[in-house]
Order: sequence, then structure tokens, then C-alpha cells
Amino acid sequence: MTMDKVIKIMAGSFILISVALAVWVSKWWLIWTALVGVNLIQSAFTGWCPASGIFAKLGIQGTCSIKK
Repeated sequence: MTMDKVIKIMAGSFILISVALAVWVSKWWLIWTALVGVNLIQSAFTGWCPASGIFAKLGIQGTCSIKK
């Protein structure tokens, strides 16, 4: 699996988890959703994503449109 796909899976999972926590626990969990969205926007402009460095250290390789 490429790093691009892993990062998209991670971001989507974080959003779904935070929305579920906001519904069943506290609306404050929506801050997590907002932070994921901000990170996606900043990575689109800067080409840098913190998750890509972490996944690279874990051995996930392949093409990634985001710079490590």
C-alpha cells in the first residue's frame, strides 16, 4: 500500500472517530476533526505532512504526493 493511501485512510479514520465521539461523548471532540482538516489544508499548500515522516520510519514506502 502506498503512503498516499495510508495517509488518506488515517485522516478519514480520525475524522470518523472524532465525529462518533462528538455524537456519543462530547461535542469538544469536533476540535480533533477541525485539526485534521487544518492539517490536510496546510499539507496541500506546503507539501509537508507530519504523518508521512512517521509512516516512512515505520517502513511504509511507495509514491506519495506529499514530501517527507
